[in-house]
Amino acid sequence: MSAGRSISVPARPLDTRRNVKYCPHGHDAQEAHPRQSGVRRFDGTNPLKRTSLARPSGSPPPAVLVVGSVALDTIETPSGRATEVLGGSATYFALACRLFAPTCLVANVGTDFPPEHIALLERAGVDLAGLKIRRGRTFRWSGRYAEDMNVRETLAVELNVFGEYEPEVPEARRATPFLFLANGSPEHQMRVIERMEHTRLVVVDTMDHWIRSHRDALRRLFSRVSGVTLNDAEARLLTGGSGPRAAEVIRAMGPDLVVIKKGEHGAMMFWRGQIFALPAFPTPRVADPTGAGDCFAGAMMGYIARAGRITLPVLRRALAYATVVASFNVEEFGVSRLASLTLQEVEDRMHAFRRMVSF
Repeated sequence: MSAGRSISVPARPLDTRRNVKYCPHGHDAQEAHPRQSGVRRFDGTNPLKRTSLARPSGSPPPAVLVVGSVALDTIETPSGRATEVLGGSATYFALACRLFAPTCLVANVGTDFPPEHIALLERAGVDLAGLKIRRGRTFRWSGRYAEDMNVRETLAVELNVFGEYEPEVPEARRATPFLFLANGSPEHQMRVIERMEHTRLVVVDTMDHWIRSHRDALRRLFSRVSGVTLNDAEARLLTGGSGPRAAEVIRAMGPDLVVIKKGEHGAMMFWRGQIFALPAFPTPRVADPTGAGDCFAGAMMGYIARAGRITLPVLRRALAYATVVASFNVEEFGVSRLASLTLQEVEDRMHAFRRMVSF
């Protein structure tokens, strides 16, 4: 296949509702308001009537578009080793998000990308209109986890086509209302934002490399987005503080929503002076924590899109669903558990999680 052409997959509407029953929990809804910059921010000033995740036939939830990496990972943990399994930030995000809302993946892969991975994403219902095959090798990452799984050593990184081309959002997907920019160059992330149309919610992820080497670009990016997700170490590196102090500094840069992921210690959400924290779900078996943060973000964004509104109750539930979905991801190597996960399994574990955290 020639460089730059799309993977040839059957055209499919952005709808992952087949064989899935969405939970009928009610939500207090509030409208979104546009930002001066052209990217919409959310506002909690206009309460509307309660709505439901169960939507009328023919009325799918708003779609989510994720821009990031699709990779082949080699992973070593105390539980074993997996060689060149499907990975990448956009992959984990999309497979979690598709449980709740139609999801389009934008990424580059090489001509060596295994066709069975394309088939897996298709079966999961992920829209591949933005997945491009480029001449060359697919992005590869290799890492080793310590005994407690909190310490990870990167053994090798081969950017290959991921480092050579900017992501290209198909014109037909540029009006997707919910956008997540997975870890990547802040300059590339900014250019994606500038090419989007009518985006209601933009959330961005980053990492220590960009914080150290592209701090000014990252600050400009944060002034254009609605939300930021990052882990505790990254928040500390960016702001010099942690927890509420770090979130206050980040919110002063522009985002209304800040989510700080704390691994096995859960996550904290900061929104308009409100703080919400949850522990991690105590998963009995942890085989591979790779991608847990990305699928956390995917479930969170998918749930928000499914609700169709951004309010404190919706955001709290989104954080809870994100926590539960991430707990499934760590049970097997790569995306294998995430790819087979059903919303019914998520709901069952959510029921158990509610019992654990209620008092």
